[in-house]
Amino acid sequence: MKLDPFYLIVDRASWLPRLLPQGVKLVQLRAKEMEPDQLRREILLAKESCARYGAQLVVNDYWQLAIELGCDFVHLGQEDLADADVGAIRAAGMRLGISTHDDAELDTALAVRPDYVALGPVYPTILKQMRWAPQGLERVSQWKARVGKVPLVGIGGLTIERAQGVLSAGADCVAVVTDVLLNPNPEARAREWVSATRESA
Repeated sequence: MKLDPFYLIVDRASWLPRLLPQGVKLVQLRAKEMEPDQLRREILLAKESCARYGAQLVVNDYWQLAIELGCDFVHLGQEDLADADVGAIRAAGMRLGISTHDDAELDTALAVRPDYVALGPVYPTILKQMRWAPQGLERVSQWKARVGKVPLVGIGGLTIERAQGVLSAGADCVAVVTDVLLNPNPEARAREWVSATRESA
């Protein structure tokens, strides 16, 4: 499969009517600390927005809900992968992306034949505390050599200025959170990302 080179990650579905019209075609809903009913509503709203704008929705973590609600793509961290029923995910026809941070995690990810592998943090990130040091561009190239045709997503501390280096190092796609969501003008920043990454693709 081929991923759009720009992968936006949001924490609420309410971002999507603002940012999808800017040309965003690949988006992950990473909703944390929600009650089950609220989470269900968030996923449904995100799914509706993505359908309206022709974007691909990836649901973070909640694979059972994603199956129940008819979503077609889920992203799992390593701990979530250990607890997930990959057979059920595949039986539902869902695509699967997996986070990796070191060689052992990459081996674990590749064993389940993911539809993409994410590597991070490429650069220092303010999004969350990480026990891994920044991976750097050389690690991106090493990961791409190991994953082969499996799409590679670079994530962590990315800016538009850094994106070209990550893509040139071998990533097929760059995932972004704070550089858009914390920008004073998220809509304009999303447009800039779309333009910059499409030119690089």
